[in-house]
Amino acid sequence: MSHEVLDGVRDLLPTIRERADEAERLRVIPEASIKDLESTGFFRLLQPKLYDGFEADPIDFYTAVREIAGACGSTGWVSSVLGVHPWQVALFAKDAQEAVWGADTSARLSSSYAPTGKAIVADGGYTLSGKWSFSSGSDHAQWVLLGGLVFNAEGQIVDFKTFMIPRSDYEILDVWNVVGLRGTGSNDIVVNDVFVPEAFTLSMSDTGRCYGPGQEVNTSDLYKLPFHSLFTSTITTPIVGMAYGAYAEHVDMQQKRVRAAYLGEKASLDPFAAVRIARASSDIDAAWALLVNNIREEQALVAKGEKIPLSLRLKVRRDQVVGTQRSIDAIDALFEASGGRALAEGTYLQRAWRDAHAGRVHAANDPERALQMYGASEFGHKVDPGMY
Repeated sequence: MSHEVLDGVRDLLPTIRERADEAERLRVIPEASIKDLESTGFFRLLQPKLYDGFEADPIDFYTAVREIAGACGSTGWVSSVLGVHPWQVALFAKDAQEAVWGADTSARLSSSYAPTGKAIVADGGYTLSGKWSFSSGSDHAQWVLLGGLVFNAEGQIVDFKTFMIPRSDYEILDVWNVVGLRGTGSNDIVVNDVFVPEAFTLSMSDTGRCYGPGQEVNTSDLYKLPFHSLFTSTITTPIVGMAYGAYAEHVDMQQKRVRAAYLGEKASLDPFAAVRIARASSDIDAAWALLVNNIREEQALVAKGEKIPLSLRLKVRRDQVVGTQRSIDAIDALFEASGGRALAEGTYLQRAWRDAHAGRVHAANDPERALQMYGASEFGHKVDPGMY
């Protein structure tokens, strides 16, 4: 089924690219693009079979995201974020899954995981309040997943959880006015004293050890992979896709470009231009190959029933943040070598340049912290818990 979804996504790519300017103008992905992607089954790739999902190989999901982002960075970003959430919902208690998909298996969720909200322990659950930023694709979602610190009656922090909230219980603030990833509609979410039942929460300490109560009904190996491996790769993959899209447009532009300053020489005959695309393509391919290889390593261990070691999880993060940087470096080099025509509105290159740098500031792409954890672990030091 994944191959049919990928074929359907590829058929949509010209249309998605044509709508890229519209996405920037609207500051959200056009509803028609979301409906088109839904019709291919894309949003069901990581969804449990229990709720009409495909429980697909995550690499197939990432491949689809990469290609979507190669047509429109904002659409790729939102597709990736909305598309990965069904994987986490599958880890929630059955009651929560039923609330999301029982009446409509096409329901979608956005998110904002930074623990900027406060939850107070209450009878049977929690009372949640707060404001969260950067909830990409929130206009296309009926639920939201929010990170929050849990406080007991004495005011002590006792947990860090993800809270699942229906659309009726939160407000979306339209604040997304930015220069990159303009079409993602990454607006703020506001919640005021909403009661969240225990079943609609998931402790990050549980996901950190690859556990969730939903595994009782969703037994696929897919749902035994590390949360942070899948979710941080979800943030890097669109940027890798942008790099592939920028590369394709750069090569096409250079084959048509004549350099007036060099007596009408064809740009494609410039030996330095050939070296630039060789280096850029190697960086992009390396980013993608390492992402795929690392997820495959984790899958192999899960298939054998073995625990995924911290060293591998840290390696996933190492290569994920470096993969983002490699992709951005490639885009920068291609953009700088493309000439003045790449600056024109409507070109993929200038949009990819803006979108990739916007994606770089996401917390999952913070290279220093991820690399420091990897290096410290290699030296035998204990690393602080983090996004691994």
